[in-house]
Amino acid sequence: MSLAPPAYITSLQNNIRARPISWEGAVRAKTITEADLKKIKSIDKVRKEQRKQTIEGDIDGFVTLFLGGQDAQGIFQAAAKREDIIQYLLVLIGDLMDDIPAFTSAFIQHSDPYKPFYPFLTQSSNHEDPKALLTSAVLAAIISYAITSSSKTSIQTDEAIPKLNSYLSGLASSSDSGLQDVAVQEYAAILRSHKSRQLFWKQRKETVNPLMDILHAAAGTVKDTDSTLFSGNASIRTNATDIRLGGGVGLQLLYHVLLVFWQLSFDGAMIGEGLDEEHDIVPLYVNLLRISPKEKTTRLLVGTLSNLIATNRSTFLPAATQARLPSLLGNLKGRHLTDSDLLEDVDNLKTMLDDFSKSQTTLDEYAQEVQSGHLRWSPPHRHATFWHENARKIIEDDKGGLIKKLAEILAKSWEGDKQVLAIGCNDVACLIKEVPEKKQALEKMGIKGRLVELMQSDDESVRWESLRAMGEFLRYSMGS
Repeated sequence: MSLAPPAYITSLQNNIRARPISWEGAVRAKTITEADLKKIKSIDKVRKEQRKQTIEGDIDGFVTLFLGGQDAQGIFQAAAKREDIIQYLLVLIGDLMDDIPAFTSAFIQHSDPYKPFYPFLTQSSNHEDPKALLTSAVLAAIISYAITSSSKTSIQTDEAIPKLNSYLSGLASSSDSGLQDVAVQEYAAILRSHKSRQLFWKQRKETVNPLMDILHAAAGTVKDTDSTLFSGNASIRTNATDIRLGGGVGLQLLYHVLLVFWQLSFDGAMIGEGLDEEHDIVPLYVNLLRISPKEKTTRLLVGTLSNLIATNRSTFLPAATQARLPSLLGNLKGRHLTDSDLLEDVDNLKTMLDDFSKSQTTLDEYAQEVQSGHLRWSPPHRHATFWHENARKIIEDDKGGLIKKLAEILAKSWEGDKQVLAIGCNDVACLIKEVPEKKQALEKMGIKGRLVELMQSDDESVRWESLRAMGEFLRYSMGS
C-alpha cells in the first residue's frame, strides 16, 4: 500500500529545490571537488530522462559520490558544514531514489549506506529542523527498499531502523499534526517485514504510546485531561478541508495511524497481549469504528480487529463481545459497503464472534456470572435466543435463587462500576418480555421500585436500560 509523500516534507523539498546553490563557491572553498561539481551538474536541474540515463551510465560513480569509497569520503561528509548544500543534496538523493530504482538498488549494496546520515538526525533538538526531516525521509526510503527487496535484512538495516524510530517518535509526540503525519507515514514505509515490526514493537514505549494518544484523542477518550498534545490546532501545512475528529485529529492523520497498527496486526501473536494489557485496544477500536467517517478508515479498523482477534481469541473475543462489537458489525452490513476486503473481514469477524457467543450463551455460564455478584456484558445478556429458552428457568428454578441474586445486585449502588446496574436492568427487561406473567414476582422483590430510582441515575446507560425495563413492566400493566 503506497502513500503520497507527507505534505510537510513535499512543501519543504519544493522550497529547497527553488534555492540557488553557489557550487563554484563551494569548490573554491574546497568544500567539494571539481569532480564532485561535474557529477552534480550532470544531474542537477535536467530532465528526468536525461538524469536517469546519466546515473545509469555510471551508477557506481554516483553511489561513491554520495557515500564515499575506500580512498575517498562522500560528499555528505565533505560538505557537512554547509547547511544549504546538505539540504539540497538530501532532496536530490530523494529524487534519485524515487525515479531510478537501479540507483537505489546499488546504493543499498554499499558497505554502510546509512552511516553518513546518522549525524543529521541528532544535530538539533528542534523538531522542525529541515536537515533532520529530510534525512528521515531519505533513511525511510532506503530502509523501505532494503526490506522489500530481500527476504533477509542486513545488519546495517537492522541497526538503522531503531535509530530512525527514535527520531520519528519525537515527531509523533509533538503538537504539530504535520510533523505527526511525517512520523506516521515514515513508520508505515518501513513496517513491511516481520523484523522491522519486531524492532518497532521492542521500542513500543517510544513508538506505540504517542500513536495511542492520537487514537484516544480522535475517539474522544484522552486519559490525561491536562495534556496539551491535542489542542485542536492543526499544522499550518494541514489541508484546511480535512475532516477533523475528536481532539482536532484530522482524517488523514487518523488514517495513517490506523495503517501503522494494521501493519503491526500481521504479527498479532507478538503484539496482542501488550495491546490488551497496556492499551485496552478492543474498546478503543470499537469506539473508533462507531465514529469512522470514511470507508477507508473502517477498512483498517475492521482489518486490524480481525487480525488481532484471530491470533488472540481467548483474550480478545470476550473483550469484543463486552464492547458490543457484534451489534456494530450488524450495522456495518447495512451500510452498502463496496470494498471486498472490508466485507470479507466483517464476515470473518462475525463468524468468530458468533461461534464464541454460541459457546458462551448457556444457562450455567449465566448462573455462574450472577452468583459471582458482578455482571459484565457477556454474550447471554444480548442474546435473544438465550432469553427465550431460559427466562422461565431463571425465575423459577431453585425457588427463584437466581432472580433473588439479581435483585441483590441491583440493590447495590455500584458507585465505581455503574455498568453493572445497566446490565441488571437489561436482564430484567428481557425476563419480563419473555415471561410477562412473572412480573408481579419481580415486583414483590422490590425490583420495580429500584427501577424507578435508577431512572434518575446520572449515568446515561443506567437511565436508558432502567427505562427500557420499566417499559416492559408497563406494557403488561393493563392485563395484570
